[in-house]
Amino acid sequence: MSIPSPKAFRFLVAGWVAATLVVAVIQAQGVQVSTQQRQERATARLQKEVRHVLVTQPFYTVFDNLAYKTDGDRVTLLGQVVSSALKSDAANAVKSIEGVSVVDNQIEVLPVSPNDERIRRAEFRAIYSASGMTKYSIQAVPPIHIIVKNGHVTLVGVVANNADKILVNARANSVSGVFSVTNELTVEK
Repeated sequence: MSIPSPKAFRFLVAGWVAATLVVAVIQAQGVQVSTQQRQERATARLQKEVRHVLVTQPFYTVFDNLAYKTDGDRVTLLGQVVSSALKSDAANAVKSIEGVSVVDNQIEVLPVSPNDERIRRAEFRAIYSASGMTKYSIQAVPPIHIIVKNGHVTLVGVVANNADKILVNARANSVSGVFSVTNELTVEK
């Protein structure tokens, strides 16, 4: 076996160092990608659990709107509810989820009003009794939520198509005593 010349030796060492660096960079990228993937999976799991906890609240109705956003292990609760008990129950349930460190409860409790209560019932009948809307009313938590505050109606949730969104809006506007209707319904993709 012959001994390589100093020039060839430097070339071999430089090649070995370069190969080692390439392997180290690839491994570091793999660790970074897997850490990022773990964080994305943890965020998706947390969002799924928060959503599940909110929609399974015992007093959650079509007249309430519970929403949330997450930032790492922090959860901000949003929306509007008819009952202050639902506001506190939702916050307590989300606090009990593993991985949640802070809950910022920004849920608005809607004011008590006999007129708003009358409008809620009338809106429910107008929307869910319309031909073609029974597919929404038979679900455990119907996807069209009717939020009434001081005579103003906001529709939130999801409908199957644009025709249903237009129909719900027309039915909501047909109720007497309503000052305005804001349609924030989204159409399934």
